[in-house]
Amino acid sequence: MAQSDKKLLDQINYPEDLKKISEDDLIQVCSELRQEIIEQVSNNPGHFGASLGVVELTVALHYVMNTPYDNLVWDVGHQAYGHKILTGRKDVFHTNRQFKGISGFPNRQESEYDSFTVGHSSTSISAALGMAVAAQLKGETDRKTVAVIGDGSMTAGLAFEGLNNAAGNNADLLVILNDNNMAIDPNTGGLNNYLLDITTSQTYNKVKNDVWRLLGKFNRINPNTQKLFQKVENGVKTILLKQSNLFEALNFRYFGPVDGHDVNHLVKVLSDLQKIPGPKILHCITKKGKGFKQAEIDQTYWHAPGKFDKETGEIIQSKDNGPQAPKFQDVFGETLVDLAKMNDKIVGITPAMPTGSSMNKLMEAMPERAFDVGIAEQHAVTFSGGLAAQGKIPFCAIYSSFMQRAYDQVIHDVALQDVNVVFCLDRGGLVGADGATHHGVYDLAFMRCVPNLTIAAPLNEIELRNLMYTAQQENMGAFSIRYPRGRGRIIDWKQEFEILPVGKGQKLKDGDDLAILSIGAIGTEAIDAIEELEKEGMSIAHYDMRYLKPLDEELLHEVFSKHNNIITLEDGCIVGGLGSAVLEFMSDNGYQSRITRLGVPDKWVEQGTQQELYKECGYDKEGIIATINKVLAKHTS
Repeated sequence: MAQSDKKLLDQINYPEDLKKISEDDLIQVCSELRQEIIEQVSNNPGHFGASLGVVELTVALHYVMNTPYDNLVWDVGHQAYGHKILTGRKDVFHTNRQFKGISGFPNRQESEYDSFTVGHSSTSISAALGMAVAAQLKGETDRKTVAVIGDGSMTAGLAFEGLNNAAGNNADLLVILNDNNMAIDPNTGGLNNYLLDITTSQTYNKVKNDVWRLLGKFNRINPNTQKLFQKVENGVKTILLKQSNLFEALNFRYFGPVDGHDVNHLVKVLSDLQKIPGPKILHCITKKGKGFKQAEIDQTYWHAPGKFDKETGEIIQSKDNGPQAPKFQDVFGETLVDLAKMNDKIVGITPAMPTGSSMNKLMEAMPERAFDVGIAEQHAVTFSGGLAAQGKIPFCAIYSSFMQRAYDQVIHDVALQDVNVVFCLDRGGLVGADGATHHGVYDLAFMRCVPNLTIAAPLNEIELRNLMYTAQQENMGAFSIRYPRGRGRIIDWKQEFEILPVGKGQKLKDGDDLAILSIGAIGTEAIDAIEELEKEGMSIAHYDMRYLKPLDEELLHEVFSKHNNIITLEDGCIVGGLGSAVLEFMSDNGYQSRITRLGVPDKWVEQGTQQELYKECGYDKEGIIATINKVLAKHTS
């Protein structure tokens, strides 16, 4: 379908325009919307399969609901591209996930149709319940609230906390379970099997429909027939499914499963459900990547595939500039396999990110020693603590941004236990296009205040490999290693293992004019800046701290005894991180040097490429050079 053929979509800028379309034409609207998503994401990469899978559901929701007065809450937001196109952002959707463009996730600051800012999973039910209760308190009896949550997100504890609370206060809330049997990687666990059982039980659904039609005839005679049927229905479900309905046990009225790609039926069902008060759940069966063959077949890869040919599905590769350095996540994955071969105590844990973290490499090599626990970061950490308490050495791979969800478990179930869990925090620092909800900029600061916890960040791939080797030595205790998204710079990184003494940094370069103290891979920006300034005759010292906790105090004494001007550099929040630690050391030891801190400022940083965001925050190569020149111009002794 060519761009000019989108005759119906061209008429739709907001849901009020969609409502003018006849129900018979909604199938065509869905076809055009799906094609629009394909065209846009093929040229401007983003989350693809999830949005294709909910096209019909998105159209039906905006057709039936009175948004933005009615509250529509998306979980995670990977699937909200159709929603954005239908709610006033069609003409700017080509800027999705780009610097100064629109967010890749629903964002309250961006549109009144985005009722809740999201990006992390499993928040929708709790947030929507809060909105529904607020509507009750304000007497807004006509305001509807809907939460759309995927089966992957439903595995997290927060989702069940929301369900349990919703059942207790009888709020007027509709939860739509978008069941495609996928998160990013295939779902695992008991709930997944349970949903599959319900989905595939055609016997139960046929009986339910037949009985419902029959009782409809008697309802005019006895108004209690429906209530009686609900009691009988629970017994029928138990007999036919050999288990009670989990959701109805939580006092949710359960409807479904229904075909999530039949837009006309969805409109009817959603219209009917608006008339039913109280907590209820609609179970929709969808296919992730629906309408694009390759995305339907390989749903994990096509979750966010990069640029591709919309006609052939061929991935558009970047130009071959010779051998490339590896991604940090792949260094982690391959090193973990190497270490596991050497140490039979090592196991791997990831919360639903085996591919994204490269834990899949250990899963393929030693499946009995690698565990995907689903979208359950809190459980992943405490599960790791339990393994470590019995002598195993868990390498728990979690994105830095998602580790925020398990902070209490880090403190209580790992550090307090004084057990050897190795946290490998992928995507540490600014991550790029996913924006504020996914930047991993707080881990250095929030980990630093926890006792019994070693905190490290490698400068490069070789250091990552060696820090992992160091962390699994005897009696190491809790150990956090954070590394960035993307590739390093070293191609020949698989070298002999070397222990990196805990609490020891390294002097990368001596100099007289000023000292830079960096931690992590962002130090390469400082290396580039120093090389540039050397051409102008400047002499800049550079120290790679490597460990934030414990700090290398011997190295710091050397720095402070020699330098009056010091710059700290970190790809993390400026509040509480390396710069704060160095200032504390200076105060505690009576030094009087001038400290300039470079890092993520105390504000929300939106989407863009990593380099664009480094520049915006002032710590790309040019920003470091500008800071050095400013400091030296002001304080040259």
